[in-house]
Amino acid sequence: MARHDVSQCAIITHVLLSVIIGWSVTITAAANEIGGMAQIYLIDSDDLQSYQNQGTGILRHDENGVGIQQALLYANIDLTSDLTLDAVANYYPDGEQHLGFSQLALNYKPLSPDKIKFKGRVGFFYPRLSLENVDKGWLSPYTYTQSAINSWVGEEMRTLGLELSLYSPGRARRSPWSWEVTGGLFQGNDPLGTLISWRGFAMHDRQSLNNDRVQFAPYSTVIDPDFIWHPNYVEPFHELDQRWGFYLGAHLNYFNQSALRYYYYDNQADPLSVNRQRLYGWRTKFHSLSAQHKFTSQTRLISQWMSGSTVMGLSYVFVDFDAWYLMLSHTIAEHRISLRYDRFIVSEDDIFPTDPNSSDGYGLTLAWRYDITDKWQIGVEQHMNKNTAQNRVLLNLPIDANQHQTLLVTQFRW
Repeated sequence: MARHDVSQCAIITHVLLSVIIGWSVTITAAANEIGGMAQIYLIDSDDLQSYQNQGTGILRHDENGVGIQQALLYANIDLTSDLTLDAVANYYPDGEQHLGFSQLALNYKPLSPDKIKFKGRVGFFYPRLSLENVDKGWLSPYTYTQSAINSWVGEEMRTLGLELSLYSPGRARRSPWSWEVTGGLFQGNDPLGTLISWRGFAMHDRQSLNNDRVQFAPYSTVIDPDFIWHPNYVEPFHELDQRWGFYLGAHLNYFNQSALRYYYYDNQADPLSVNRQRLYGWRTKFHSLSAQHKFTSQTRLISQWMSGSTVMGLSYVFVDFDAWYLMLSHTIAEHRISLRYDRFIVSEDDIFPTDPNSSDGYGLTLAWRYDITDKWQIGVEQHMNKNTAQNRVLLNLPIDANQHQTLLVTQFRW
């Protein structure tokens, strides 16, 4: 299906790329860090058709075999003493867009002797609400299948705008406590909520790229011109109503031992807005609370909770969603073992009972990763989940599904 309009994300990405090209001659020698990562997988998975192939499965893969799990290039480049460019370009063999940017931002962080400092960034980037996805390219160093919360963040959410922060490192005040308060203004994320409503939470590690499209199953009530009349896909990074969304966040750290992050996010979308593709605005807002505690230098506990709601149209679709995970990770020499439990629930309360959108489930993920050298890593992950989606009845499928996959991954960094 041809795309009828260009997302605002694509336009701003083009502008930022023009800036990069314009400065490329002068910044080559000043590059701080340019690198990449590639992951090759061997998978044994169940055959429930993936949402990526217009199915109802919540995993990324639905066939056994070998393929590319991740392939990315990243750059952190000094443009001036206070201004840096961060960029992440990804390649995925699956999905709709195979090559593009998942992040592209200018960061302003002036040197200052003050105890309370200022920084900001502008571009296409993630709010820093995750303590799980802390590796290069917003990946997880713990597991290959990410939590339900951050799988959704990676596929439907990005800040296309401005973030400003005040922060105070503990060492500047001779205190064990460091803090930061942050706020963002953004556009280009009005369809946020589409997937979590009609498909429910998923569990994977594929991030949507700057002009991407994410498929889901062709539910009759969704695609029927005499009912909701929406395509069975979403392009997440569109601006439909010219309203500015916002988020507010607070970080608190105790030494390098404990961390707490709270965010409130509201995209302020007009749920009556719609474009020529029949993509709607979804008014989506949520609270997120993330925590980490290091018991020792080898053992840590990481958790996140998210609770919110989204509405489209005159309550054509209205759902509340809640999800949380708890992960224990332990290192022994060059080995890391991580175990995570996920719970996720989507509950509908809209005007169309014939369009059932409630879903729920849990997942259990156990991963072992071994650093052979600084560049090479191997890992094995076992994942299983049990999920229920009420709208599977529209496709004459059982509403319950038990899914599993075993991943063997070889990773190379440079």
